[in-house]
Amino acid sequence: MSLHDKTIEELHDLLVKKEISATELTKETLADIKKREELVDSFITIAEEKALAQAEAIDQSGIDASNLMSGIPLAVKDNISTSGILTTAASKMLYNYEPIFNATAVENALNQGMILIGKTNMDEFAMGGSTETSYFKKTKNAWDQTKVPGGSSGGSATAVASGQVRLSLGSDTGGSIRQPAAFNGIVGLKPTYGSVSRYGLIAFGSSLDQIGPFAPTVKENAQLLNVIASQDSKDSTSAPIEVGDYTSKIGKDIKGMKIALPKEYLGEGIDPKIKENILEAAKTFEKLGAIVEEVSLPHSKYGVAVYYIIASSEASSNLQRFDGIRYGFRADDAKSLEEIYVNTRSQGFGDEVKRRIMLGTFSLSSGYYDAYFKKAGQVRTLIIQDFDKVFADYDLILGPTTPNVAFDLDTLSHDPVAMYLADLLTIPVNLAGLPGISIPSGFVEGLPVGLQLIGPKYSEEVIYQVAAAFEASTDYHKQQPIIFEGGR
Repeated sequence: MSLHDKTIEELHDLLVKKEISATELTKETLADIKKREELVDSFITIAEEKALAQAEAIDQSGIDASNLMSGIPLAVKDNISTSGILTTAASKMLYNYEPIFNATAVENALNQGMILIGKTNMDEFAMGGSTETSYFKKTKNAWDQTKVPGGSSGGSATAVASGQVRLSLGSDTGGSIRQPAAFNGIVGLKPTYGSVSRYGLIAFGSSLDQIGPFAPTVKENAQLLNVIASQDSKDSTSAPIEVGDYTSKIGKDIKGMKIALPKEYLGEGIDPKIKENILEAAKTFEKLGAIVEEVSLPHSKYGVAVYYIIASSEASSNLQRFDGIRYGFRADDAKSLEEIYVNTRSQGFGDEVKRRIMLGTFSLSSGYYDAYFKKAGQVRTLIIQDFDKVFADYDLILGPTTPNVAFDLDTLSHDPVAMYLADLLTIPVNLAGLPGISIPSGFVEGLPVGLQLIGPKYSEEVIYQVAAAFEASTDYHKQQPIIFEGGR
């Protein structure tokens, strides 16, 4: 029995009825991973022994019929801390790092009986949009192995899209969940900033990072968010809100809801075929009874510039801890303390990470702080105000997730500016701390297209409601890549 044939609810039913055990399900998942891993390279570490031991323990204690996730395997991005399992952030700097604690999101999943199956590949320290900056390997798109999977959570996205696992966790700093979800034809949500604890997430941009779920369907995505979202005293940015049931509005109609379509999201730089796809999606929403109207987010054009100043500045600060002294890689050719620092960081970080550290250090330096970092913070406020004005009159914002479908491997990796511009539609959501989802909305030249829905803070239930209504009226989420043997 293969995971990609059954929803989480169907698997739970089989587990409760003892038609399959958690151990059998875990073994089947491991078999699916081994069958497809050579094609896509989704994983850095497969935690086979620990996963089977966990599954056997769950079988001995019995599946909890009231707990949907009991015995369900989960893949986790390799910048999310897992006790006793390598957590490398896809960097030489952390090639041998085994944490002694779990991230809160992982701990929440384990407390619900989920089985940690392995750690997924990513762009080094989550810096990239193609999963090509990893120290270990390059992940390939599930639909076409000559294309990138998106990034930085490319491994988590392809693990789900290729049928290796049903559920996975990623992190999103400027689009790193939504972009790979779009490129691989699955559902990826970046939650409201603060709704999922960042404790145990290896920090990139602390005011931007969020852990979030990947799944093949909207409902399963919401079910995983139910598990990982929580208040957390260990995270000073954790939002002081009661976590409800994110599936509560799924299935309700969307008649009368107002959806905004920003003209900037369909303007210069957007592939005409992507634009056509999103306009068709808007018609689907209208057929479902929603009102779709054009609006303007005038400061969104500054999003990429603002993001790369703020994110790089925060990275410059956060990555100071990787110095060759306390843990991880240390250069063995150093003869003084200064050489330990310099040589370790020169040899341990890849080019993209070093580029962003230098950008951030420059932006924060004396004489340039006001012109760059302070100014970026002021423009960030204008971007937030743009969203506030739209949400005063509209329930959600609709647009494409990405300007293009997945591009060829090794094409943008040597052009940092082109790679940065690929995030222009996802970045503003992180700058404003808002929730955003990418769902499948069709195909262009055989590759998946992602539709993005953005809501006000803490509006995940409404986002899932509208996303599920679209999903129910289309069959894009049912399409499978050829990797499934008999897919599209």
